[in-house]
Amino acid sequence: MKLAMIGFGQAGGKILDRFLEYDSTRGTGIVGHAVAVNSAKADLMGLDYVPTENRVLIGQSVVKGHGAGTEPELGEKCAREDIEEIQSAIDQMASSEIDAFLVIAGLGGGTGSGGAPVLAEHLQRLYVEPVYGLGVLPSRDEGGIYNRNAARSFQGFAETVDNLLTFDNDGFKTGCESFGEGYAEINDEIVTRFGALFSAGEVEALGDNIAESVVDASEIINTLGDHGITSVGYASETIELERKNKGLLDRLRGGNDQNGFASSGDATNRITALVRKATLGKLTLQCEVASTERALLLVSGPPEALNRKGVDKARKWIESKTECMEVRAGDYPLPNEQKVAAIVVLAGVTDIPRVKEMQRMAIEAEARRDELKSESKDGLEDLIKYGDDEE
Repeated sequence: MKLAMIGFGQAGGKILDRFLEYDSTRGTGIVGHAVAVNSAKADLMGLDYVPTENRVLIGQSVVKGHGAGTEPELGEKCAREDIEEIQSAIDQMASSEIDAFLVIAGLGGGTGSGGAPVLAEHLQRLYVEPVYGLGVLPSRDEGGIYNRNAARSFQGFAETVDNLLTFDNDGFKTGCESFGEGYAEINDEIVTRFGALFSAGEVEALGDNIAESVVDASEIINTLGDHGITSVGYASETIELERKNKGLLDRLRGGNDQNGFASSGDATNRITALVRKATLGKLTLQCEVASTERALLLVSGPPEALNRKGVDKARKWIESKTECMEVRAGDYPLPNEQKVAAIVVLAGVTDIPRVKEMQRMAIEAEARRDELKSESKDGLEDLIKYGDDEE
């Protein structure tokens, strides 16, 4: 699946940079065009893979290149002021080669949370291709103001995109000593999951390795649909196999191989176990699986470790867990891969406890802000009154 990716804000730009690195090292072909947008000049200068000419500094008359901080209103103002500058950078792409747009943003800060929904709405008016969002939620311990911003932006972003792919930092916190290291690891997790999903839709990258059940860009687009929130599950297992050329017919038969290849039963059991782990384990956004409207299953790995029986069995299991009949499934053979991976896409989920909690934290943060403002006002009035009494 070939995407025009726009990284909005600090987090969005860094994730875009990682997608470009992923694309260049793996040769997946998923990034058809890349643009980084920010109101902070230093953040744009810190990128490694985004072409310099595709880095757009916005809001210079508003924040003078210093960023919007934690104020989404400033981020929105910067985006609206320089939307044509952003569009000029997007215009450099070959639109006929793009399957969809992906606007990437962290939702807890200022530039991305305020500006990403503005850009998504703008793109919807101009293009027929789907416009998706990849929204990153702050962790609980990042504080009330970040969760307040995210709660507001989440709703606005979801309303302006065809589907909001969501990643919750809270579920992927690490024990790293520094914030920088922690965020770098989280960004790796984001790119691993969503990179695997979009790579599977780029069928040209398969070359001569024909999948038993092809999942192309249209299958992914149909699964994401034209509304809703999406969470993605991922699980992988490293395997050791002696390499031997095996054709599609061999994989369909799934027979034993005396040179170390797994039997059909082993391959089937591995696939079903990985799919269960991906679905019931750590999702990019924890949700009730039964609230899923549409689902997609992708299994990737060396051709000899994949078989149709395992994929079909796993698909039926997902149907039983989600209670929805719209479940697509396929495989993605990767001859040089050392692991088998399962990607489970849960689209249109509606029961999301984390979002409800984030909204509660936002209300509490707003109430606390009003309380502090009132205390400050009362304190100032008392100070003025005390001064008058002294006279």
